[in-house]
Amino acid sequence: MVEPDPNYEDALDAARFRTGGWKTDFSLHTVAYDEFLSGGVPRDGIPPLDDPQFESIADADSWLEDVQPVVSLEVNGQARAYPLAILTWHEIANDTVGGVPVSVTFCPLCNSAVAFDRRLGDVTLDFGVSGNLRHSDLVMWDRQTESWWQQLTGEGIVGVYAGYRLNLVPAQIVSWADFRAAFPDADVLSRDTGHSRDYGRNPYYGYDRVDQSPFLFQGRPDDRLLPMERVAALELDGQPLAFPFMTLEREGAVNYEANGRSIVVLFQPGTASALDQSRIAESRDVGATGVFDAELDGQMLTFRVSADGFADDQTGSVWNVLGQAVSGPLAGQSLTPIVHGNHFWFAWAAFAPETVVYRGGE
Repeated sequence: MVEPDPNYEDALDAARFRTGGWKTDFSLHTVAYDEFLSGGVPRDGIPPLDDPQFESIADADSWLEDVQPVVSLEVNGQARAYPLAILTWHEIANDTVGGVPVSVTFCPLCNSAVAFDRRLGDVTLDFGVSGNLRHSDLVMWDRQTESWWQQLTGEGIVGVYAGYRLNLVPAQIVSWADFRAAFPDADVLSRDTGHSRDYGRNPYYGYDRVDQSPFLFQGRPDDRLLPMERVAALELDGQPLAFPFMTLEREGAVNYEANGRSIVVLFQPGTASALDQSRIAESRDVGATGVFDAELDGQMLTFRVSADGFADDQTGSVWNVLGQAVSGPLAGQSLTPIVHGNHFWFAWAAFAPETVVYRGGE
């Protein structure tokens, strides 16, 4: 339990964000208030999607280009795609997938696409955009208690849920073409949002240049990598890990062991950045990643790049970047996904400074 801070009012007086109108219990917090900054918009000035509408693969194919990035989410056999062309403008979609209440989120400033189970005990939470940032990352708020939550980590940081953590749900940023091929009967988030936005336009033109300075980031970037380098970032049994895209692009498939667990990190070109050109479909190719448990039904698999995607050395089956075996003896089976994100390095390092950075195979 988080103990009330007897001096919280003094800290709030010096804070660089507004507290008017909030019913949040600001005496309860796990981080310092001087770490917050206003993002320049009011609460829900970036409107979350509370009743997201969906369309078929065929309907979405009429406006989505093959290379456009989508967040792929599969829960209990139900798959949905959330195009970043839409999610960039709303940042949060409160949804139910496979019978599980989820929030699918995207913070453009950190390139962090993270999905959460919205249930906490017996309560199902609905999330909005607070208008504030911490380490340049979206700070969410729940409508039930008006507690504040860190988007990149799922941690409650202010209010009655300070110190709590949401369960993360595996989600990937992949190309529309790869999602469409993997899930031909899936649902796709529709542009019918009730809001007038230029979906497909990137309002953060040129933001993800690798040597760019992060927006509204107060910390000192970890200089092991350039601040805006994309990394496949994850935590494996308590150990944070980061696999730089530049290394993954060179190696394609990384078989990795940590803390007695074997995983595979896959990289595949063909996915455009959501933050490069003014039109997402015209942006440069940054690729997509998948991270999976390398053990399947008691058999340990190792992977390599093949002409058709990826192949395992044990059976010769061919796999896609979403962890599905598409041909060979294991066709129809899927690897168990591991929660990861394609975050900008500065953001992941700010929240996990003890991260081990993968430097490439011998």
